[in-house]
This record gives sequence, C-alpha cells and structure tokens, in this order.
Amino acid sequence: MFARSTTIQARPSAVEAGIEYVRDEVLPGLRAIPGCVGLSLMVDRTTGRSIATSSWDSLDAMDASKYRVAPVRDKALAMFGGSAQIQDWEIAGLHRVRRVSEGACVRATWVKTDPSRLESAVEVYKSATLPAMEQLDGFCSASLLVNRRSGRAVSCTCYASEAAMRACREQSASLRVDAARQAGVEALDVREFELPLAHLRVPEMA
Repeated sequence: MFARSTTIQARPSAVEAGIEYVRDEVLPGLRAIPGCVGLSLMVDRTTGRSIATSSWDSLDAMDASKYRVAPVRDKALAMFGGSAQIQDWEIAGLHRVRRVSEGACVRATWVKTDPSRLESAVEVYKSATLPAMEQLDGFCSASLLVNRRSGRAVSCTCYASEAAMRACREQSASLRVDAARQAGVEALDVREFELPLAHLRVPEMA
C-alpha cells in the first residue's frame, strides 16, 4: 500500500471552505480513479497547515494517477489559498482499535534515520511503539508512512477527541523519546491536527 500527501500552507480563514471542497469534490473524484483506496484530511485552523493524504493499492496505481489528480489538487489549493508540498510514501504500518468519529484529532510525528536503518525502525514501531500507544486513553488508530530512499517517516496517531489527545501529551512525548532511542531515529517535527475527513480505507498492517 502507498500514499501521497499534499501539505498545504493555507490561509486560516480559507480552511473551512477547503474542507468542504475536499469532502464534496476531491474525495468522490479520487474514488473514481483505479487503485485509489481513500483519502484523509488533517487541518490546523490556527496556522492553516493542512495535509491531505490519498492511499493507493499499488505504486503503479499511484504513479498513474498523477495527471488525473493534478487539476483536482490545483483547484483544492486555490480553495485553501496556499502553497503545497507533495510527498510519496509507502504505508509501512496501520493499526485500528475503534472507528473514528466526529471530533477526532491526530498527532503527527516526522522523523528521519539512515535509510539502511529504516526497516529496523519499522520493526520497533510495530513491536514496541504501537502496543504502548494502544494503551493510551482515547486511542483510535495509528499509521506509519515511510520513504525508503530518504529514510524519512511520519507516524500519525488518531485520538477520539482533542481532550483525549491533550491528556496524553506527556505519555506520548515519553514514548517518542523511547522509540527514538530504540529505533535510532531523529525527530524532526511534532504537530497536532483536527481530522475532519478519515476515509483512507487501508487494511490492518500491524
């Protein structure tokens, strides 16, 4: 399974209109493209930073979609009123314990390591980090996206509510430190988002 993320630095005032466009126009359009599994959207209404991630059943399908996706993405950028950074990923892990409902939030952590150490870092994530995160109150799901050439990865942990995400910040920070030490990765950034759209439809990959 593979994913393409589009990180948009939007105008905060345009985020709501952007959400509506992605839900009403982008999601149905992507579903019509062969190989597309789904779409999620994370937003920070304060800063305007928003990340749309589409999932694909193969690398070939994701690559073949580029020309069909481009005009849809360009219109979404116009709605959000911002610039975009596009990244391609392999979905290395995904685990769900409950369905996401309205009000869900996500904590995303970006890391990097030497590409030769990435596979061992994925194993640490699956064998140690995921089971520990699952014990946190309000935990819904977690995913790990990796780029094997660059050695970069992003872990997204979904919680049932903003309150639940806030309540476990200290525990999550401790888990990040332990995971970084065990896996030999360097944390680059940690951000928190609302999750107005969660339709990735990726199967369990724990």
